[in-house]
Amino acid sequence: MLQQKSLYENDLHVSIKKAEKIGWYIQCFAAFVPDSVRGEAAFAYFMDISRKFQEEVERNQATVSALVKRGDLSGDKLNTAPMAAIFTVENGAALGGDVRNLEKMAELGVKMMTLTWNGENELGTGVFADTKHGITDFGIAALKEMERRNIVADVSHASERLFYDVCGYADRPFVASHSNAKSICSHKRNLSDEQFYMIKDRAGLVGLNFYKAFLCDHEEDACMTDILRHAEHFLSLGGEDILAIGSDFDGADMPDDLHGIQSIPKLYELFLRHNYSESLIDQLFFSNAYKFFERNNLL
Repeated sequence: MLQQKSLYENDLHVSIKKAEKIGWYIQCFAAFVPDSVRGEAAFAYFMDISRKFQEEVERNQATVSALVKRGDLSGDKLNTAPMAAIFTVENGAALGGDVRNLEKMAELGVKMMTLTWNGENELGTGVFADTKHGITDFGIAALKEMERRNIVADVSHASERLFYDVCGYADRPFVASHSNAKSICSHKRNLSDEQFYMIKDRAGLVGLNFYKAFLCDHEEDACMTDILRHAEHFLSLGGEDILAIGSDFDGADMPDDLHGIQSIPKLYELFLRHNYSESLIDQLFFSNAYKFFERNNLL
Protein backbone atom coordinates (compact mmCIF):
# COMPACT_ATOMS: atom_id res chain seq x y z
CA MET A 1 0.00 0.00 0.00
CA LEU A 2 2.84 2.41 0.76
CA GLN A 3 4.02 2.12 -2.84
CA GLN A 4 0.94 4.22 -3.61
CA LYS A 5 -0.09 1.92 -6.45
CA SER A 6 -3.66 1.43 -7.51
CA LEU A 7 -5.45 -1.67 -6.28
CA TYR A 8 -7.38 -1.77 -9.54
CA GLU A 9 -4.37 -2.08 -11.86
CA ASN A 10 -0.65 -2.36 -11.04
CA ASP A 11 2.51 -4.37 -11.74
CA LEU A 12 2.31 -6.33 -8.45
CA HIS A 13 1.06 -9.85 -7.73
CA VAL A 14 -2.48 -8.72 -6.88
CA SER A 15 -4.84 -6.29 -8.57
CA ILE A 16 -8.56 -6.23 -9.19
CA LYS A 17 -7.91 -6.48 -12.92
CA LYS A 18 -5.71 -9.58 -12.54
CA ALA A 19 -8.26 -11.13 -10.18
CA GLU A 20 -10.99 -10.95 -12.83
CA LYS A 21 -9.72 -14.32 -14.05
CA ILE A 22 -10.73 -16.08 -10.85
CA GLY A 23 -14.17 -14.62 -10.28
CA TRP A 24 -15.52 -13.83 -6.82
CA TYR A 25 -13.11 -14.40 -3.95
CA ILE A 26 -12.00 -13.16 -0.53
CA GLN A 27 -8.46 -12.06 0.26
CA CYS A 28 -6.65 -10.99 3.41
CA PHE A 29 -4.73 -7.74 2.87
CA ALA A 30 -1.91 -7.44 5.40
CA ALA A 31 -0.54 -4.13 6.67
CA PHE A 32 3.16 -5.00 6.97
CA VAL A 33 5.28 -3.08 9.48
CA PRO A 34 9.07 -3.62 9.15
CA ASP A 35 11.09 -4.66 12.19
CA SER A 36 13.10 -1.44 11.82
CA VAL A 37 10.05 0.67 12.76
CA ARG A 38 9.18 0.64 16.45
CA GLY A 39 7.23 2.45 19.15
CA GLU A 40 4.82 5.25 18.22
CA ALA A 41 6.34 5.36 14.73
CA ALA A 42 5.23 1.78 14.15
CA PHE A 43 1.61 2.52 15.02
CA ALA A 44 1.71 5.65 12.82
CA TYR A 45 3.14 3.51 10.01
CA PHE A 46 0.22 1.09 10.42
CA MET A 47 -2.27 3.96 10.39
CA ASP A 48 -0.81 5.29 7.12
CA ILE A 49 -1.35 1.87 5.51
CA SER A 50 -4.85 1.69 6.97
CA ARG A 51 -5.79 5.01 5.39
CA LYS A 52 -4.45 3.88 2.01
CA PHE A 53 -6.37 0.61 2.32
CA GLN A 54 -9.60 2.44 3.09
CA GLU A 55 -9.05 4.86 0.20
CA GLU A 56 -8.53 2.01 -2.26
CA VAL A 57 -11.60 0.14 -1.04
CA GLU A 58 -13.73 3.29 -1.35
CA ARG A 59 -12.27 4.13 -4.77
CA ASN A 60 -13.13 0.62 -5.99
CA GLN A 61 -16.33 0.02 -4.07
CA ALA A 62 -18.08 -1.31 -7.18
CA THR A 63 -15.61 -4.21 -7.25
CA VAL A 64 -14.38 -4.52 -3.64
CA SER A 65 -16.34 -4.98 -0.43
CA ALA A 66 -14.50 -4.93 2.90
CA LEU A 67 -15.16 -6.84 6.09
CA VAL A 68 -15.17 -4.33 8.93
CA LYS A 69 -17.94 -5.52 11.22
CA ARG A 70 -19.78 -8.82 11.45
CA GLY A 71 -22.32 -9.25 8.68
CA ASP A 72 -20.46 -7.16 6.11
CA LEU A 73 -19.76 -10.24 3.98
CA SER A 74 -22.83 -12.31 4.76
CA GLY A 75 -25.98 -13.17 2.83
CA ASP A 76 -26.69 -11.03 -0.22
CA LYS A 77 -23.61 -8.93 0.47
CA LEU A 78 -21.41 -11.83 -0.65
CA ASN A 79 -22.30 -11.12 -4.26
CA THR A 80 -22.22 -7.33 -4.31
CA ALA A 81 -18.61 -7.14 -5.57
CA PRO A 82 -16.23 -9.64 -7.20
CA MET A 83 -13.54 -9.16 -4.53
CA ALA A 84 -13.94 -9.08 -0.75
CA ALA A 85 -11.16 -7.74 1.47
CA ILE A 86 -10.22 -8.67 5.03
CA PHE A 87 -7.76 -6.34 6.76
CA THR A 88 -4.92 -7.96 8.73
CA VAL A 89 -1.56 -6.96 10.22
CA GLU A 90 1.86 -8.51 9.74
CA ASN A 91 4.05 -7.78 12.76
CA GLY A 92 2.69 -6.98 16.21
CA ALA A 93 5.25 -4.16 16.37
CA ALA A 94 2.38 -2.21 14.77
CA LEU A 95 0.92 -1.84 18.29
CA GLY A 96 3.79 0.45 19.20
CA GLY A 97 4.07 -1.31 22.56
CA ASP A 98 0.61 -0.12 23.64
CA VAL A 99 -2.11 -2.76 23.99
CA ARG A 100 -4.75 0.00 23.85
CA ASN A 101 -4.04 0.37 20.13
CA LEU A 102 -5.87 -2.92 19.59
CA GLU A 103 -9.11 -1.02 20.14
CA LYS A 104 -8.37 1.19 17.11
CA MET A 105 -7.28 -1.81 15.04
CA ALA A 106 -10.54 -3.59 15.83
CA GLU A 107 -12.52 -0.48 14.86
CA LEU A 108 -10.70 -0.42 11.52
CA GLY A 109 -11.66 -4.04 10.88
CA VAL A 110 -8.38 -5.85 11.61
CA LYS A 111 -9.21 -9.55 11.97
CA MET A 112 -5.79 -11.19 12.26
CA MET A 113 -2.23 -10.24 13.27
CA THR A 114 1.11 -12.00 13.32
CA LEU A 115 2.66 -11.51 16.74
CA THR A 116 6.06 -10.84 15.16
CA TRP A 117 7.82 -10.60 11.87
CA ASN A 118 11.27 -12.18 11.60
CA GLY A 119 12.96 -10.25 14.39
CA GLU A 120 12.15 -9.45 18.00
CA ASN A 121 9.51 -6.93 19.05
CA GLU A 122 7.59 -6.00 22.19
CA LEU A 123 5.46 -9.17 22.00
CA GLY A 124 8.17 -11.77 21.53
CA THR A 125 10.76 -13.30 19.24
CA GLY A 126 10.49 -13.95 15.53
CA VAL A 127 12.09 -16.85 13.74
CA PHE A 128 15.37 -14.98 13.03
CA ALA A 129 15.66 -13.16 16.35
CA ASP A 130 19.02 -13.36 18.13
CA THR A 131 17.30 -14.13 21.44
CA LYS A 132 14.87 -17.02 21.90
CA HIS A 133 12.94 -16.16 25.05
CA GLY A 134 9.57 -16.55 23.36
CA ILE A 135 6.58 -14.47 24.43
CA THR A 136 6.91 -11.42 26.71
CA ASP A 137 4.56 -10.23 29.44
CA PHE A 138 3.35 -7.59 27.00
CA GLY A 139 2.86 -10.30 24.40
CA ILE A 140 0.66 -12.29 26.77
CA ALA A 141 -1.43 -9.20 27.51
CA ALA A 142 -1.70 -8.41 23.80
CA LEU A 143 -2.69 -12.00 22.97
CA LYS A 144 -5.47 -11.95 25.56
CA GLU A 145 -6.73 -8.57 24.32
CA MET A 146 -6.61 -9.77 20.71
CA GLU A 147 -8.78 -12.73 21.64
CA ARG A 148 -11.20 -10.46 23.48
CA ARG A 149 -11.48 -8.21 20.43
CA ASN A 150 -11.80 -11.08 17.91
CA ILE A 151 -8.39 -10.53 16.32
CA VAL A 152 -6.89 -13.91 15.46
CA ALA A 153 -3.29 -14.59 16.52
CA ASP A 154 -1.05 -15.60 13.61
CA VAL A 155 2.13 -17.59 14.39
CA SER A 156 3.72 -17.40 10.95
CA HIS A 157 7.14 -15.77 11.49
CA ALA A 158 7.15 -16.80 15.18
CA SER A 159 10.21 -18.42 16.71
CA GLU A 160 9.77 -22.00 17.86
CA ARG A 161 9.71 -20.86 21.50
CA LEU A 162 7.09 -18.21 20.75
CA PHE A 163 4.97 -20.77 18.90
CA TYR A 164 4.84 -23.08 21.90
CA ASP A 165 4.22 -20.17 24.26
CA VAL A 166 1.19 -19.20 22.18
CA CYS A 167 -0.03 -22.80 22.43
CA GLY A 168 0.18 -22.47 26.19
CA TYR A 169 -1.47 -19.08 26.57
CA ALA A 170 -4.06 -18.96 23.78
CA ASP A 171 -7.65 -19.76 24.69
CA ARG A 172 -8.93 -19.53 21.11
CA PRO A 173 -7.82 -21.07 17.80
CA PHE A 174 -4.85 -19.48 16.10
CA VAL A 175 -3.38 -19.70 12.61
CA ALA A 176 -0.17 -19.95 10.62
CA SER A 177 -1.40 -17.87 7.70
CA HIS A 178 1.55 -18.47 5.36
CA SER A 179 3.79 -21.37 6.40
CA ASN A 180 4.70 -24.63 4.68
CA ALA A 181 5.84 -28.11 5.79
CA LYS A 182 9.34 -28.46 7.20
CA SER A 183 9.27 -32.14 6.22
CA ILE A 184 9.21 -31.04 2.56
CA CYS A 185 11.42 -27.93 2.79
CA SER A 186 13.70 -27.54 5.80
CA HIS A 187 13.51 -23.72 6.02
CA LYS A 188 13.09 -22.62 9.64
CA ARG A 189 10.00 -20.55 8.71
CA ASN A 190 8.13 -23.76 7.94
CA LEU A 191 6.10 -25.86 10.38
CA SER A 192 7.14 -29.17 11.89
CA ASP A 193 4.60 -31.97 11.85
CA GLU A 194 4.15 -31.50 15.60
CA GLN A 195 3.38 -27.80 15.14
CA PHE A 196 0.88 -28.59 12.41
CA TYR A 197 -0.87 -31.12 14.66
CA MET A 198 -1.05 -28.53 17.45
CA ILE A 199 -2.77 -26.02 15.17
CA LYS A 200 -5.06 -28.75 13.85
CA ASP A 201 -5.98 -29.94 17.34
CA ARG A 202 -7.07 -26.37 18.17
CA ALA A 203 -9.21 -26.11 15.01
CA GLY A 204 -6.89 -23.45 13.61
CA LEU A 205 -5.83 -22.76 10.02
CA VAL A 206 -2.64 -23.18 7.99
CA GLY A 207 -2.13 -21.31 4.71
CA LEU A 208 0.23 -22.64 2.03
CA ASN A 209 3.02 -20.19 1.20
CA PHE A 210 4.20 -19.71 -2.41
CA TYR A 211 7.61 -18.19 -1.55
CA LYS A 212 10.35 -20.07 -3.42
CA ALA A 213 12.60 -20.41 -0.36
CA PHE A 214 9.79 -22.07 1.63
CA LEU A 215 8.79 -24.43 -1.18
CA CYS A 216 12.04 -26.17 -2.00
CA ASP A 217 15.48 -26.53 -0.39
CA HIS A 218 16.92 -25.58 -3.78
CA GLU A 219 14.81 -22.49 -4.23
CA GLU A 220 16.06 -21.83 -7.75
CA ASP A 221 14.21 -25.02 -8.74
CA ALA A 222 10.94 -24.14 -6.96
CA CYS A 223 7.80 -24.51 -9.04
CA MET A 224 4.06 -24.75 -8.66
CA THR A 225 4.26 -28.52 -8.19
CA ASP A 226 6.06 -27.90 -4.89
CA ILE A 227 2.89 -26.28 -3.54
CA LEU A 228 1.14 -29.55 -4.31
CA ARG A 229 3.86 -31.47 -2.44
CA HIS A 230 3.36 -29.39 0.70
CA ALA A 231 -0.41 -29.74 0.43
CA GLU A 232 -0.12 -33.51 0.07
CA HIS A 233 2.06 -33.71 3.17
CA PHE A 234 -0.29 -31.65 5.31
CA LEU A 235 -3.24 -33.65 4.00
CA SER A 236 -1.46 -36.85 4.99
CA LEU A 237 -1.49 -35.44 8.56
CA GLY A 238 -5.27 -35.04 8.43
CA GLY A 239 -5.33 -31.42 7.35
CA GLU A 240 -8.24 -31.55 4.92
CA ASP A 241 -10.34 -29.23 7.10
CA ILE A 242 -7.66 -26.71 8.15
CA LEU A 243 -5.45 -26.27 5.08
CA ALA A 244 -5.90 -23.11 3.00
CA ILE A 245 -4.14 -20.82 0.52
CA GLY A 246 -1.76 -18.35 2.17
CA SER A 247 0.20 -17.32 -0.96
CA ASP A 248 2.35 -14.42 0.42
CA PHE A 249 1.56 -12.49 -2.76
CA ASP A 250 3.39 -9.13 -2.87
CA GLY A 251 5.44 -10.27 0.10
CA ALA A 252 7.81 -12.78 -1.52
CA ASP A 253 9.40 -14.04 -4.73
CA MET A 254 7.15 -16.50 -6.55
CA PRO A 255 8.18 -19.54 -8.64
CA ASP A 256 8.70 -18.80 -12.33
CA ASP A 257 5.46 -20.59 -13.27
CA LEU A 258 3.32 -18.64 -10.79
CA HIS A 259 2.97 -14.95 -11.61
CA GLY A 260 0.35 -13.69 -9.20
CA ILE A 261 -3.35 -13.89 -8.44
CA GLN A 262 -4.05 -14.59 -12.13
CA SER A 263 -2.21 -17.94 -11.76
CA ILE A 264 -4.64 -19.34 -9.17
CA PRO A 265 -6.82 -21.06 -11.83
CA LYS A 266 -3.67 -22.76 -13.14
CA LEU A 267 -2.87 -23.99 -9.63
CA TYR A 268 -6.45 -25.23 -9.23
CA GLU A 269 -6.08 -27.18 -12.48
CA LEU A 270 -2.82 -28.70 -11.22
CA PHE A 271 -4.67 -30.18 -8.25
CA LEU A 272 -7.39 -31.47 -10.58
CA ARG A 273 -4.81 -33.17 -12.81
CA HIS A 274 -3.47 -34.97 -9.74
CA ASN A 275 -6.88 -36.50 -9.07
CA TYR A 276 -7.99 -34.25 -6.22
CA SER A 277 -11.76 -34.03 -6.03
CA GLU A 278 -13.33 -30.65 -6.76
CA SER A 279 -14.93 -30.71 -3.31
CA LEU A 280 -11.53 -31.07 -1.59
CA ILE A 281 -9.90 -28.45 -3.81
CA ASP A 282 -12.74 -26.05 -3.01
CA GLN A 283 -12.06 -26.64 0.69
CA LEU A 284 -8.37 -25.79 0.27
CA PHE A 285 -8.92 -22.80 -1.99
CA PHE A 286 -11.88 -21.27 -0.18
CA SER A 287 -14.21 -22.95 2.28
CA ASN A 288 -11.73 -24.01 4.98
CA ALA A 289 -10.63 -20.41 5.47
CA TYR A 290 -14.17 -19.09 5.12
CA LYS A 291 -15.51 -21.54 7.71
CA PHE A 292 -12.66 -20.70 10.09
CA PHE A 293 -13.60 -17.01 9.99
CA GLU A 294 -17.26 -17.90 10.24
CA ARG A 295 -17.06 -20.20 13.27
CA ASN A 296 -14.82 -17.74 15.08
CA ASN A 297 -17.45 -14.99 14.73
CA LEU A 298 -15.40 -12.87 12.36
CA LEU A 299 -17.80 -12.76 9.39
